[in-house]
Amino acid sequence: MNLTRESILAMPDSPIIDVWRLGAGRNDVIGLWAGESDLPTPKAFSDAATHALANGHTFYSQNRGIPALREAIAGYYARLCGVHLDDDRIAATSAGMNAVMLVAQAIISPGDNVVCITPSWPNILRAITIAGGEVRETPLDHDGNGWRLDLQRLFDACDARTRAIYYASPGNPTGWMLEGEQQRELLAYARERNIAIIADEVYQRIVYDRPYAPSMLEIASPDDPVFVINSFSKSWAMTGWRMGWLVYPRGMTDTFEKLIQFNTSGGQAFLQAGGVAALNDGEPFVRSFVERCRGGQRIVLERLAELDGVAVVPNQASFYVMFSIDGVTDTLAFCKQAVHEARVGLAPGVAFGPSSAGQIRLCYARSDEQLIEAMDRLQAFIRRSR
Repeated sequence: MNLTRESILAMPDSPIIDVWRLGAGRNDVIGLWAGESDLPTPKAFSDAATHALANGHTFYSQNRGIPALREAIAGYYARLCGVHLDDDRIAATSAGMNAVMLVAQAIISPGDNVVCITPSWPNILRAITIAGGEVRETPLDHDGNGWRLDLQRLFDACDARTRAIYYASPGNPTGWMLEGEQQRELLAYARERNIAIIADEVYQRIVYDRPYAPSMLEIASPDDPVFVINSFSKSWAMTGWRMGWLVYPRGMTDTFEKLIQFNTSGGQAFLQAGGVAALNDGEPFVRSFVERCRGGQRIVLERLAELDGVAVVPNQASFYVMFSIDGVTDTLAFCKQAVHEARVGLAPGVAFGPSSAGQIRLCYARSDEQLIEAMDRLQAFIRRSR
């Protein structure tokens, strides 16, 4: 007897996982498929966590996180972009993905729909489905100058059952950013129709022409229907810590206290001490990491430009390059073949939605040495395949 819900059974595995399984555990494969760097967490952050662990911070924490972490999150926004947040609008979460699921549980009812800007990390769309919502995709347009949002197309996708609009800025896999007039227009539209905005800002610091990507918190009031999600994973090299945070509208503290209680009963206090150190003392690391990514981007773009029939969509932010190859329409098959023949792991664009099915994502948050070797292999493989 299979007791699994039909909606869960119907969910396919991510094509990224399909490719990863082929190369998992192989030391000869350079894995550029996942969204993480090859850098370990800075020692100062780890030391703060191990010190807390050694000093008995092993008991239940408050559901929304230890007070010191919530204070550090508020202080981070105040320093970074001049946004002042009340403590009762902040929750520490068990990773950014947990924050997404908490918001979905809080606001989505069966029959509701969520309009999502795509291409998008597939886990986000699955969270909406698990919560009983319908996903409506609004794809970005792209050309040789980058990615663009048709805001009217987004609005046209909304109807009376639209509960929320989701976007990631900077986007994964695109690096696209919502900014300026479009950001203001989206907020005005959501206010007028009481539609929630779920703003995924996990890649906020990985930007190459400014200190940070614009945050919806910079223009939203505390009472606006805006949920902002962030994570320690990317900018602070803490993917394995599974720590993030959520900023939610005023008046929803009890909602998230309950949901966190019923999901995880709070995070680990000693790990959260590491998060405090990252936010309070991690700015030099963040800046050096962004510069490292800039160098990785340069290596990859230069090497891809040497290949005939390869087109790159420029990215403003994040640590990914999206590219297509003339004649390659099945990117999943191509990426599987690349593992076997080039010993390079890539992510097929089909994983992020139909609008990127013909593209391939490469993560360049790696050392120069790894990227040079990976591009040597990839160039040779693409030339042999043509």
